[in-house]
Amino acid sequence: MPEFFIIADIIGIIAFSISGFLIAIKNNLDILGILIASALTALGGGVIRDAILSSAPFAFTSLYPAMTLITTILIAYFFKLYKKPSIERKLIFVISDTIGLVAFSITGAILAIHADYNFFGIIILSFITAVGGGVTRDIMINQVPTVLISDFYGSIAVIVALALATLEMFDILNAMSISAVALASVILRLIAFKREWHLPKLS
Repeated sequence: MPEFFIIADIIGIIAFSISGFLIAIKNNLDILGILIASALTALGGGVIRDAILSSAPFAFTSLYPAMTLITTILIAYFFKLYKKPSIERKLIFVISDTIGLVAFSITGAILAIHADYNFFGIIILSFITAVGGGVTRDIMINQVPTVLISDFYGSIAVIVALALATLEMFDILNAMSISAVALASVILRLIAFKREWHLPKLS
């Protein structure tokens, strides 16, 4: 499903470019810092994924990832997202980060399935694709990676991977079923954020 992969990849790049942009603004980074933070967030997970798959990073061999990243940053600057009130900025960040998380979870899982990975491999590749860029960004700006502390964040990537692997096992993995998983996962993540669901912690 190359067309569906590209669509999901573009959606993920746009969403994570926005979330990276907002994180950079929050941490008072300069223009170069904004570009680096956005690029790491939007493209970092895919680069790590492709390295695991022993293939040339898609972001380095195709033109649209970089063009999508730059265009999204320019649009975010044009609409002055960095000047929005903190509450509105928070909502924008959560929605964009959720969409990016789900979209990249899907691309990672699809590539793992096409590479004939087992259940464990599908979960790991989906997870790394979804959170790898954000973790790299957070380490760069010296903060605890979101995936380690946020409610139902990394769990969503695992849920997406399990769902797609199950669909593939029953030979019903198609554009419609993937779209249904994506929609359900976005809704679940937003509900978890709204109701402040958290995984249990050891005291």
